[in-house]
Amino acid sequence: MKDTALVVMAAGIGSRFGGVKQLAPVGPSGEITLAYSVHDALRAGFTRILFILRRDMEQAFRDRIGRQVEQAADTTYVHQELDILPPGFSVPPGREKPWGTGHAVLCCKEILRHPFAVINADDFYGSQAFQLLHDFLVQPHREPVPEYGMVGFGLARTLSPHGTVSRGVCRVGPDDRLLDVTELTQIQREGDGIRAAQGNEWIQLPSDSVVSLNTWGFTPAIFPELETQFADFLRLHPGDARAEFQLPVAIDRLLRSGRARVRVLPTDAEWHGITYKEDLPAIQHAIQALVQRGDYRSPLTLRRD
Repeated sequence: MKDTALVVMAAGIGSRFGGVKQLAPVGPSGEITLAYSVHDALRAGFTRILFILRRDMEQAFRDRIGRQVEQAADTTYVHQELDILPPGFSVPPGREKPWGTGHAVLCCKEILRHPFAVINADDFYGSQAFQLLHDFLVQPHREPVPEYGMVGFGLARTLSPHGTVSRGVCRVGPDDRLLDVTELTQIQREGDGIRAAQGNEWIQLPSDSVVSLNTWGFTPAIFPELETQFADFLRLHPGDARAEFQLPVAIDRLLRSGRARVRVLPTDAEWHGITYKEDLPAIQHAIQALVQRGDYRSPLTLRRD
């Protein structure tokens, strides 16, 4: 069995949710969203779990979910620290939030030697997403440049009725190749349509647009590219205490330069997430329905089948 790792990005502060949303209970027995992701990943065939955390969050995280995962899989904790920077750079005064999802993945470069998937800790993706990623990662790839994978969700299924959301909006070619991805930070419903802020204007988005929810499949070939781009990012944002090095932006640059290809793995699965406190009841209701249907047991047990 080919080794594959699941990398879970859990260092975000979750300011719009108003707390550590990664640890919010969503299951009937108090399970957190991440428990379902690990459960689905192990069943899909992933052999290793890596959690990217802030150091000050690790103890609470291990008490809440980490020790349970450790009993089911090879588990590693990676700290996303502000001072993990290329030589010659320093942390700007006033910087408190993590450097972003691109930097989070880059923090794993000394640990990962096998293909790996990347997800957010606080999103419920459904079992199909993990099976798609695992099956993609274990396939042989003979492209002239590195080929990565991305599970593509329908935009209309990923919105919150309680405020705007951020999504990587994708253009996909007829062969399921990702052409480009644009990170938009203010997307919301407007009547029967969907709109997004782009600069000083509002633009309309088709409801069947494909979006990235940070469900990626990579090989270690991604790390040198992220290193180069992160250094460029820091040069472009000297002293900026809030700018973030986002993974979709880094991938878009690789696509535009021809240094990588990305295959979109489409899914019609229901996604559920927590951006605002008001989103919590909806995901709790959805998981309760899946438990009643028999997709999951409660209390949830983490194990490889």
